[in-house]
Amino acid sequence: MVKASLDWSDDTELVSLIFTVSPKKDVALPTNYAKGLHAWFLSQVLKKDPQLSQYLHDGQSEKPFTMSRLFGEMTENEDRLILFEGKTYHWYLSALSQRVVRWFRHWLHNMPRYIILNFKQPPESTFPDKIYLSIQSVDIALPATTYSNLLQTISRKKFALSFLSATSFRSKGNHYPLPAPDKLFHSYLRRWNHFAPHKFDRDLFLLWIEENVIITRHQLDSLRVPGGKRGLVTGFVGSVELDLAKSTSDNPEFIKLYKALGQLAPYSGTGHKTTFGLGQTRLGWQDRQPDILSMSVETFIVQRQREIFEALMATQKRTGGDRAKKICQTRSLILARREFGESLVSIAEDLKMPYDTVKTYAKLARRALRG
Repeated sequence: MVKASLDWSDDTELVSLIFTVSPKKDVALPTNYAKGLHAWFLSQVLKKDPQLSQYLHDGQSEKPFTMSRLFGEMTENEDRLILFEGKTYHWYLSALSQRVVRWFRHWLHNMPRYIILNFKQPPESTFPDKIYLSIQSVDIALPATTYSNLLQTISRKKFALSFLSATSFRSKGNHYPLPAPDKLFHSYLRRWNHFAPHKFDRDLFLLWIEENVIITRHQLDSLRVPGGKRGLVTGFVGSVELDLAKSTSDNPEFIKLYKALGQLAPYSGTGHKTTFGLGQTRLGWQDRQPDILSMSVETFIVQRQREIFEALMATQKRTGGDRAKKICQTRSLILARREFGESLVSIAEDLKMPYDTVKTYAKLARRALRG
């Protein structure tokens, strides 16, 4: 299955792969299924290289890989995404360091037949605990290269970046869902300085970016999506076009780095939670195809909250007062968000409520639903 053309030289530091996968029958994925893809990949690393697995788990600020969610034809059914038998789906996986690139090469020549997604289902669930996606092929999505090569690449000062999955930055403990140039290039430079042999002064470069890089056009939408272990993330999708101002200061080194980081973006992704499918980035302007997952999550949560609220209100002996309604509204919101994978800690922070209160409300709501 793996082609010889997937081999590359030992000095390669960056490469991106595209997996074509297919379910053997229609399958229903939870909206936070990216956690399953993330866990499957890490389990593959653990089987073949425990030391690398430890390196990927050790809490470092910059991870040497990124991954996408699944791209392909899906439909929604309540709180699930349906993948269809006979259809193919694409999953992107990128390596940002020489060590991971070398592991990729060994792994590709011993590739398993299936991606196996494991999910912890509640006892009453009718959904399976395991979902199998057959790996049809693996190809190179972005060419094998090095950081030095990116610096030497001849490219234009004006270029566009397209964000195919929700993209967001962390700023003062909150999500920052706008592609401000300083946020974009801070994101890329962090990865560069962590993995590339040639480092650059962060503060000086970002000051140069603020003074010289402009957005010439954009087409963006705002979304709220599952983002990994800590629940929902507010982000943006769409495209921006960047250019250097006419009055750009003459700094050849920073101009070269600016263009190199634009080339890096499709490998590294943009913003945070790129190892859970967020911040998928492409070089060039793309007309965005609606992401069913991204567009539907808020709708799912609202619908689920309404269902829980009605069920909780039905258990109330007195339903005429505002107090009972407010309590049921709060409990239904907490439980709906919890069911969609958001942590109680994150919910408590967002609602500005004590963690113990949120935990108790979720427990009482579940108990009431069980009758």
